[in-house]
Amino acid sequence: MAQGQKSAEAERGALRDALAIFEERSVAVIGVRDKPRMEFGKARIVGQMDCIDESTNTDHFLKFMEAKGWLSHHRVARKTSRGFFLDGRYPHWTAVLRDEQGVLWAVDSWFDPGGGPPDVMKLSEWKRRGVGGER
Repeated sequence: MAQGQKSAEAERGALRDALAIFEERSVAVIGVRDKPRMEFGKARIVGQMDCIDESTNTDHFLKFMEAKGWLSHHRVARKTSRGFFLDGRYPHWTAVLRDEQGVLWAVDSWFDPGGGPPDVMKLSEWKRRGVGGER
């Protein structure tokens, strides 16, 4: 996280790397076999995490890092979602950061298996996505 102190952009990159390491290690210790993108109707597969699980884990890890004073350019914001079936999108959740200028950033680890780097993008862009399985 030390290299993330240079700028908000560098911090987001460092967070992306740290979250991937956190997931890789926790999945290995717990023994979860998390496949990318839980398919609709597959929620009963033991160890498979959905976007609510992923966003909750990411949110808690970000809060841990914030409490330790490891975030210089961001604060953890409230998790949020997009999609509600009628708009053609399955509901999907993400953890959120707020930078020093007030810009909100989605931190979404659902698309890759445990240990894959999360998507980190402006929340406004993330909110527009999700039609037809688009990241």
